[in-house]
Amino acid sequence: MSGTKMELQRNAGIAVENKRRVCLVWEDLTVVTSNGRKSAEKELLKGLSGYAEPNRIMALIGPSGSGKSTLLAALAGKFAPNVEVTGNILLNGKKKNLNSRDVSFVAQEELYLGTLTVKETLTFSANMRLPSKMTKEEINKVVEETIMEMGLENCADTRIGNWHCRGISNGEKKRLSIGLEILTQPHILLLDEPTTGLDSASAFYVIQSLCHIAHNGKIVICSIHQPSSEIFDLFHDLLLLSSGETVYFGQAKKALKFFADAGFPCPTRRNPSDHFLMCINLDFDFITEVLERTQLCLTSSQSTMGMRKSEIRSTLIESYKSSKLMFNARRKIQQLKLNEEQGIKSYIGSTTTWRKQLCTLTKRSFLNMTRDIGYYWLRIIFYIMVGISIGTLFFHIGTENNSILARAKCVSFIYGFMIILSCGGLPFFIEELKVFYGERSKGHYGEAVFVVSNIISSFPFLVLTSLSSGTIIYFMVQFHPGLTNCAFFCINLFCCLSVVECCIMVVASLVPNVLMGIGTGTGVTIFMMMPSQIFRSLPELPKFFWRYPMSYLSFAAWAVQGQYKNDMLGVEFDPLLPGDAKVSGEKVLSLILGVPLNHNKWWDLTALATILLVHRLVLYLVLRFVKRAKSPCLWFCAKKSLPLGKTCLLNNKSSISSRKLAQPPLSSQEGLMSPNLAM
Repeated sequence: MSGTKMELQRNAGIAVENKRRVCLVWEDLTVVTSNGRKSAEKELLKGLSGYAEPNRIMALIGPSGSGKSTLLAALAGKFAPNVEVTGNILLNGKKKNLNSRDVSFVAQEELYLGTLTVKETLTFSANMRLPSKMTKEEINKVVEETIMEMGLENCADTRIGNWHCRGISNGEKKRLSIGLEILTQPHILLLDEPTTGLDSASAFYVIQSLCHIAHNGKIVICSIHQPSSEIFDLFHDLLLLSSGETVYFGQAKKALKFFADAGFPCPTRRNPSDHFLMCINLDFDFITEVLERTQLCLTSSQSTMGMRKSEIRSTLIESYKSSKLMFNARRKIQQLKLNEEQGIKSYIGSTTTWRKQLCTLTKRSFLNMTRDIGYYWLRIIFYIMVGISIGTLFFHIGTENNSILARAKCVSFIYGFMIILSCGGLPFFIEELKVFYGERSKGHYGEAVFVVSNIISSFPFLVLTSLSSGTIIYFMVQFHPGLTNCAFFCINLFCCLSVVECCIMVVASLVPNVLMGIGTGTGVTIFMMMPSQIFRSLPELPKFFWRYPMSYLSFAAWAVQGQYKNDMLGVEFDPLLPGDAKVSGEKVLSLILGVPLNHNKWWDLTALATILLVHRLVLYLVLRFVKRAKSPCLWFCAKKSLPLGKTCLLNNKSSISSRKLAQPPLSSQEGLMSPNLAM
């Protein structure tokens, strides 16, 4: 206990020391994306250089597609396979592979398990990421401090919310996403538009919380779209981007003077960030020209368009390149690059054990399955209803000669409907997989932990499903009596449902959305049912492909075959003609149903269990290799602005460019000087 306290005190001392020393530098950073063809390459970032220091919060501002998200992803080390990154990213003068201990990245839309409360979400994340030596009380203290720091006290015990439960507000979700990242006290916090979808008051509170985090010795860099003037005043530094190029980099309060010196002063009654975006957003050129062509351009619009935006942007970029701001920035970067002796000390015990991660993830998954009525509870009700329906249709089936085919139909009916019902869990699998992708991209845990925890957490629900529906069917239909036979039927049904659940999870990990998942999952499931006795007996199947190898790969074939043997072996049926000998179950299996008797039913169950293990292995491999390159944090796609307007303009470029109206300068309508400069 005392050792852990000493460790926490040492970590606190390291945090104070790093508060003075940590700095981030990026120099000549270029990002190029392509789809495999040289002609299709596109530069998303064009030689950006800059730096960030602790105790300061930096804003990345620019139009859509300007490279804000790309820069943040590059600084966080989130590289897509089709992206080439050149330049230097230095942490205290040294090239460093930025990992989850050094940098935390908050995406624009973080995904959560909506059935958990805010406090539970933070607690589970803390248990998976904080040092294993920390006690439960110490972890709970860290969680409570994070809740207070982010202002989440009032909603700490409120569920986040999902399809059947209303939860916390968007502003609270944003603060929760930030709180999750500061649990491990990273040196650098990167955020992609943390105020998107929030009202001005909520957005102000979020940025104010980030300022508090920065003042604790952290580097905070966030992209932001159209901040209010109050929010803009909270930022210490500003990086203004346009089409991947730097328009301005320096102190936020000096940006107004830079624009005024370049000939584009901010009007008195205009938000500075709005003014910056209006000057560099190239989309406005296309909008204005389209309006001019259709004679819809209003006088107020013309009065603010004294120059084309492309000309204003070029002027500002050239002004920055020749300004003292860029010279000072280059000199500062060179100074920071030479500070190699100021290394950063890592926090002690920054990883947790595989066992603790497994226990935590299993508990969280089980809690989510228990609270979400659609995950298993609703399907269990459907399974029971199907079981009752089958029991009433084949009630007391008996051993008459006409019950031979009725028993075969009953078994096919059971496994056919039970298998198809498993597709109902796909939307919930996809929701859980999305959370897994986000957490894996941040290095919280790996694929093996996720797969094993899912097996353990889903086990009680699959057992309950098999026992409830299986017992109802078994005793209402009156299959072959005996405890062993009843146990085999329930275990066989459990293994079959487990295989289908795993197969649906494999499909969910391969498809992009729920609709495609439902169609693909249903198709795959039916395809695996086709080479089974549900449709035709095995000897009647075409030998090529369907009999060999599909009937051996089909989980439905082994499940139905095992239940045929479990039900009919040892049973005698009434003769087909009066006076004849009774028909044994062995003859029915071999002559009528075409079931091979060269092995017993337990070998069929063993084969089904083997297929289950293979499917779990396939799920792990799919998660490990197929989806690794498709993390939701890897966005390196430049957004295309107004493609329809551009197409129209390309067809009439000459007629538009020839019409240039003499218009008043940019600031003529709203006051000549900015508020700061008018004084």
